[in-house]
Amino acid sequence: MKISEMNWFQVERYLTSDDRAIVPLGSTEQHAYLSNSVDSILAEKVAVEAAEPLGVPVFPVLAFGITPYFANYPGSISLRMDTYARIITDVLDSLATTGFRRILFVNGHGGNSPGQTAALEWLNGHADCRIRWHNWWSAPQTMGKVQAIDPVASHASWMENFPWTRLPNIGMPSEQKPMADLDKLKTVGSEGAKAMLGDGNFGGYYQRPDDEMAAIWDMAIAETRGLIEDGWAK
Repeated sequence: MKISEMNWFQVERYLTSDDRAIVPLGSTEQHAYLSNSVDSILAEKVAVEAAEPLGVPVFPVLAFGITPYFANYPGSISLRMDTYARIITDVLDSLATTGFRRILFVNGHGGNSPGQTAALEWLNGHADCRIRWHNWWSAPQTMGKVQAIDPVASHASWMENFPWTRLPNIGMPSEQKPMADLDKLKTVGSEGAKAMLGDGNFGGYYQRPDDEMAAIWDMAIAETRGLIEDGWAK
């Protein structure tokens, strides 16, 4: 259930019997021909669908992340690492103050990984809390399904092309784009990154059949739900 569909009285009642919460983390950045909000859309949707039968509240997605390498693509917004770490810490402080003790971050953007370090540092002063950080797209079972379908998969390629991340009346190239030199990409700034990547796809086909995408999505929901249900031993 979404926190946005609850009032504070309902949240207070929930906390008398459960202390779990889910916080989706996304980004606003270029994804070639897909929505600039791909990471945010997917993180929130997988969190909501995974939590729905369990009755665990899902907070609104944090729609801005750390993405300095896409700074030259219009529409991309990047937070500084220290800013992001403070946001994660503030979120955790707020949740803990009102009684949440088990927090699952469902992350949809690889650049947000410094937030996990901030969360671990926060835990040192909150021994009664538990935090899980879940990169849903790269989790073992979900990534295994991706690799079984097509091992050439990357940022802004087919593996992020779901019906809910596509834009209306925007066609996709039919060819398989060669993989970018990711090691070289890490050595250049945002201007160089745009020159190397062009449309923004790191490599791979731009779209695959929807039945394949549905199989990946079902695996992502099941894998995320398993984390919400299990493994919270203190």
